[in-house]
Amino acid sequence: MRARIYKSTGSWYIAKGEDGRLYNARIKGVMKIEGITSTNPIAVGDEVEMEIEEVEEESAIISTIHDRKNYVARISPHNKHLHHIIASNLDQSLLFVTLKDPKTSQGFMDRFLISCEAYHVPAIIVFNKSDIYRKKEMEKFEQLQDIYTKIGYQVLLCSVEKREGLEVLKNILHNKTSLLSGHSGVGKSTCVNALFPEFNLRTQEVSGWSGKGMHTTTFAEMFDLPGGGHIIDTPGVREFGLVDIEKEELAHYFPEMRKKMNDCQFNNCMHIEEPNCAVKKAVMQGEISEERYISYRTILDTMGEEY
Repeated sequence: MRARIYKSTGSWYIAKGEDGRLYNARIKGVMKIEGITSTNPIAVGDEVEMEIEEVEEESAIISTIHDRKNYVARISPHNKHLHHIIASNLDQSLLFVTLKDPKTSQGFMDRFLISCEAYHVPAIIVFNKSDIYRKKEMEKFEQLQDIYTKIGYQVLLCSVEKREGLEVLKNILHNKTSLLSGHSGVGKSTCVNALFPEFNLRTQEVSGWSGKGMHTTTFAEMFDLPGGGHIIDTPGVREFGLVDIEKEELAHYFPEMRKKMNDCQFNNCMHIEEPNCAVKKAVMQGEISEERYISYRTILDTMGEEY
């Protein structure tokens, strides 16, 4: 029977079969997964074939994993030599960020967007908790909104308290498989609960002593949306280490740089000190934002290091 993975808890998976039932499934002992260097050979969102062991017990054995359309991965938090597939077969990815309590850095945002570009997952940036933004945060939001919409990303401003942006968010999620990600404490579970109270996702306040969000979700989990579509809720991510991306490729995952790089004098231009670099020229002329270029240089300098 064909099925889709809804949750992974390590060695066991919860899979929804074509019959609409949820099964506790595990990998067939002899199944070899070639070339996998990830900590999780099967990810939430994967399409699999499974053999039913016990219909009444609702247990099954996974025998085949179908090819993935796409996925989003990061460096494993436990082993920097492995990557961790967050979710697969996505229509879009929503990155929840906040400008206060906790503050999301632009570097974190850019790393996430690079990963989405690399794995062909359209990304949307959701600035949440707008009800606590003062003049300083609203000015920062408008600046970032300008930077990212010019590149081609959809940017949304949300607040559960003010009921701002929630209907737009609901329409964005309709009939799509969407990955929801961000730091702990940015309020993505609160947003989802406001839109779909039946899910009752666990939420937790930002911890006062560290200013960082507390981890609430332990494993990624998929939920069916009423009216069609799925959301995949993920654990709060502290850091986002890039995987399988070479330094020479990095600029390709900045859409605004990708448009200019063919005009560089050298094919292998790294857009640092090379003469007649079209990317640096575009930065000087204000066509590429200085913040994004600084982000590119910072990420380039730290690639290969442990996060």
